[in-house]
Amino acid sequence: MITFKVPRVRSRKSRDLAANLGRYGHIALLVRSPEDLAQAPFADILRRRMKTQNVTLKPGTTFITQAPNEAGTTLAVGCVDDSQDTFARLELARKLTRFSPGVTNAAILAPGLAGAAQKEALRALVRCIYAQAPLPSRQSTPGPALPALIDVYGPIDDDALLRAIAHGNHLARALSVLPENELTPADYVRRVRRLAAENGWRFRFLDEGRLAKLGAGAFLAVTRTRKAGAGIVHLRYIPRKAQRPPVALVGKGICFDTGGVNLKPARFMYGMHEDMQGSAVALGTLLALTRSRAPFAVDCYLAIAENAIGPLSYRPNEVVRALDGTTIEVVHTDAEGRMVLADTLALASRAGPGLIIDYATLTGACVHALGTRMTGVFSNRPGLYQRLIDAGLASGERVWPFPLPDDYNADLKSDIADIKQCTLEAEADHILAALFLKRFIARDPTWVHLDLSAGRHKGGLGAIPTDTIGFGIDFTLALLADPAFTW
Repeated sequence: MITFKVPRVRSRKSRDLAANLGRYGHIALLVRSPEDLAQAPFADILRRRMKTQNVTLKPGTTFITQAPNEAGTTLAVGCVDDSQDTFARLELARKLTRFSPGVTNAAILAPGLAGAAQKEALRALVRCIYAQAPLPSRQSTPGPALPALIDVYGPIDDDALLRAIAHGNHLARALSVLPENELTPADYVRRVRRLAAENGWRFRFLDEGRLAKLGAGAFLAVTRTRKAGAGIVHLRYIPRKAQRPPVALVGKGICFDTGGVNLKPARFMYGMHEDMQGSAVALGTLLALTRSRAPFAVDCYLAIAENAIGPLSYRPNEVVRALDGTTIEVVHTDAEGRMVLADTLALASRAGPGLIIDYATLTGACVHALGTRMTGVFSNRPGLYQRLIDAGLASGERVWPFPLPDDYNADLKSDIADIKQCTLEAEADHILAALFLKRFIARDPTWVHLDLSAGRHKGGLGAIPTDTIGFGIDFTLALLADPAFTW
């Protein structure tokens, strides 16, 4: 069972701080200048110790010390300024909200800041605290517990939205870290079915028999060897009153990826239980939109399967027929993600959504291009690229767009089928993979594809303290909340 357990957060008046200092085992402060320390608790001690240790407060600086009181309160100070974007604020806030074991009560404040600057600072601190909800663990010794209570000295106007986003992100990460023997395709489908019942989503499962009747040969090629539980889950959230066209979320859910007959070496096979993270992000996004009562219908499609190896495995030079009739020449069996997504995107397109967003840990090429601090993004609407960048900056989940030039399609030309699955050279494979997927988008909806190069980053990223990031939920909600973005 995956549970989302975070501290109780309450807003308090600044005048109450002095009377409660002795209760807090941890106080996190964000200030804009050394002068703001005059309004901070233990101001004289902080200034004296910073001077002794030659610490100068400037944007990005952190200073952590212990107050000389009975509680031994940890004082964690960070400096922000208006030039820092959301990502930088979250990185700073994450350092300030690392709680020592045994802390039961904590406080966060932004002395000297007011208005929007104060709200943004406190929002970053609260977001980082929610991101510390514990993930499933199989270690014998449990990790340290979070504080039970967080006092926020200032406004937290959008706490319900912060919780919705954090809940969705936690779900995505919690599913992604489960070992494959606990999250086989059949296990995954059972978990999603329970989530659907809990959240009032319509649930439909297209198993292999139903996919065969639909002609989903690209998906079924991947699942030939290991069939148990594979299929496409379709979930639907319906608001009380829809104010915008429906959105479709699509996620790659490969519960384990061996590479198939083009077997991965050990170094690249380790961690492949997380190759389903795209589907977990789609599911977490659906949860966050449901909890925040999005004013539009959302269809969520999860392509759940394994890329196993065995006597029946699909092989290079095979030709398979996708759900929309497209014939595909198989080139490399480790490019299975685009195979299952091809049929899933074709299926999602049939319903006529105004917008399709898909998420997939799809290509190593995108990691080589960007590293693991940003995610690559593609769209059939080039005019949308600046808005996608802005959504990344607003959410702290940074993306960078890549083009989809028509002449690159020449590399996917097949002599025996309508299209090649990929090339053996793997040059610009992130672009070729996106062009391949684009072919299966019917009826010309707005389409956004995230190649999740930042799905895993050692040491955490932005608000997220774990290596597994669950990247894409904050970004998507920021994009969909943009009043200038229409679909």
